[in-house]
Amino acid sequence: MPIRAKYVHTNLIARDWKRLVQFYSDLFGCIPKGSERDMSGAWLDQVTSLRNAHLRGVHLSLPGYGDDVPTLEIFSYRQLVEGKMPNCKPVRVCPYRVCGRRCEPGVASADRSRWRRGGEIATTQVDSVGVLRVVYARDPEGNIIELQKWN
Repeated sequence: MPIRAKYVHTNLIARDWKRLVQFYSDLFGCIPKGSERDMSGAWLDQVTSLRNAHLRGVHLSLPGYGDDVPTLEIFSYRQLVEGKMPNCKPVRVCPYRVCGRRCEPGVASADRSRWRRGGEIATTQVDSVGVLRVVYARDPEGNIIELQKWN
C-alpha cells in the first residue's frame, strides 16, 4: 500500500540563495512565501547528519497557481560539503510550462537573465498527449531548468 502523502516543495541548495531567489523572481515571477528562514540546532544536525548545520533561505510561490501549492525552496548552508547529502550541490531539473505561443520568447527573456542554454529548442510528438516544444538551460548556479510548451 502506498504512503499517503502530499508533495510540498522542490529544494535547491544554493551557494548564494539571495542571488538565486532574484533570478527565479525576475525570470518567472516567483514571489517569497512566508518569511526568510534561518535554521540551526540539534534537530537540523540530526536530520542532515551534519555537525553544526545552519541554513538560510526562502520558499517561493510558483507561477500559475494559488496559495496552497508546492513551492520552490532555495536555501544555502553556512558550509557546503561537496558530495555529502543533503547540503551538496546536486543538479536538479525544474520544469516550467511556457504560457506564450512558443518557447522562443521564454528563452529570449531567460538569455537576458543570466540563463545559460544547454541545448537547442526541440519539438516532438508525444502519443496521446500532443506536440511538445522544449529547451533545457542552466540557472546561475548550474541547476537545470526546462521550458516546455504543449500544443
